[in-house]
Amino acid sequence: MPRVSDLHVVANTPLPAPQVLSREIPRSDAHAGFVVKSREEIARVLAGVDERFLVIVGPCSIHDLKAGREYAQRLAGLAEEVKDRMLLVMRVYFEKPRTTVGWKGLIMDPHLDGTNDIPTGLRMARTFLREVLELGLPTATEMLDPITPQFIADLTCWSAIGARTTESQTHRQMASGLSMPVGFKNATAGSVVAAINGIKAAMQPQTFLGINEEGRASVVTTTGNAASHLILRGGDEGPNFDEGSVGQALAALQKNGLAPKVMIDASHANCGKDCRKMPDTFREIVRQRKAGATGIIGAMLESNLVAGAQAMAESREALVYGQSITDQCIDWETTVALLREV
Repeated sequence: MPRVSDLHVVANTPLPAPQVLSREIPRSDAHAGFVVKSREEIARVLAGVDERFLVIVGPCSIHDLKAGREYAQRLAGLAEEVKDRMLLVMRVYFEKPRTTVGWKGLIMDPHLDGTNDIPTGLRMARTFLREVLELGLPTATEMLDPITPQFIADLTCWSAIGARTTESQTHRQMASGLSMPVGFKNATAGSVVAAINGIKAAMQPQTFLGINEEGRASVVTTTGNAASHLILRGGDEGPNFDEGSVGQALAALQKNGLAPKVMIDASHANCGKDCRKMPDTFREIVRQRKAGATGIIGAMLESNLVAGAQAMAESREALVYGQSITDQCIDWETTVALLREV
């Protein structure tokens, strides 16, 4: 009989069930309490009840847990210092969408060598999220693979749907069931309409295919996620953090019956992926807020211990400690100065 299945599949390795991994790396009552509190604080900022400025800040991606821990420890102290004016949430990004090919993040390739040891990556991600929470820092990540939330969502306080997936029905459905606030980025071309449609879909009840805690294929039915919001990150046609673009986005939200609230990403296309331009982009976002644009509820910053970015090396030892291997980031000293300035 001719073969018709798995013609291009060379391996199909079972994963540990989400509940098995959760028992192996458990969530304590203290973790759960802090996650609930943090999600509520973020939701209050989105609703305009809490007037603090929400800042999602941290490395473009986590690839070195030691450097990630050092960054988190520093950020925890800064978050405490500025907590009367700002709510800082740490970027803890483990999955990276690629335009073509490249390193896809700690979960997919934790050893940075193409071995794709996903079970180890999931364990590392879950362990690191616990460590960040124990420092008193809320956690933020992008949910890229629709199976991933079953393994890490209980330790995540805020999540994003990225520019490449904001038009994806699968991701909109997934967002409708996530237990934390979710930001939808405008599409890579710059379309805000795509993200607004994503928000509207995520706020509605959805039924879709997924997995349950036992790891079995299942039919998932959700209530919808009311804490879904828009993120402006620029696009192929240029930045969209200027007053005109922000005003148009807020008007479009209102026209679609959504709250006129927006977060603005100071990185990605809004700084031309040049970390040297990111501080001034961030300052302009804050200037607009200070001038009365209360619809701007927060911003995103890609920040690491060392500025810039580096290419993947043949060995971990050859990598610069504390420097991104994905998008460029501002360094720690610049991060501190910016946030204290705000």
